[in-house]
Amino acid sequence: MLELRPNCEWCDKDLLPDAEEARICSYECTYCASCVSDVFQNVCPTCGGGFVPRPIRPKGAHRAGLTLGLGHQPASTKCVRSRWSAEEVAAQVARLKDIPPADRWCTLCRPVRWIEIHLTLNAARVL
Repeated sequence: MLELRPNCEWCDKDLLPDAEEARICSYECTYCASCVSDVFQNVCPTCGGGFVPRPIRPKGAHRAGLTLGLGHQPASTKCVRSRWSAEEVAAQVARLKDIPPADRWCTLCRPVRWIEIHLTLNAARVL
């Protein structure tokens, strides 16, 4: 379940649980839409992935008998701040901003795609 962190980890702007401008990466690093577009250019300073709008948790359950919603699973109240310096962020953004998030494989540990394996194996059999 998402923590729903209460602030932008870069500029410390408040991001209430129903904030439509909250953005998260796949590890739930949380930033405001302005920082994601203007500072990070859709590059998470931690993992290098992209961002998506953070889902809004309903205030209450919409199904009888279920303990869902903010009343039962409240948003986090613990503020988180980015551990990265402006220089480190700029370097990460410069390396990755022109690569679509789905193609941002680690250059040191890029997994071989299954299609590449398949083509390699089939080419070897033909020879």
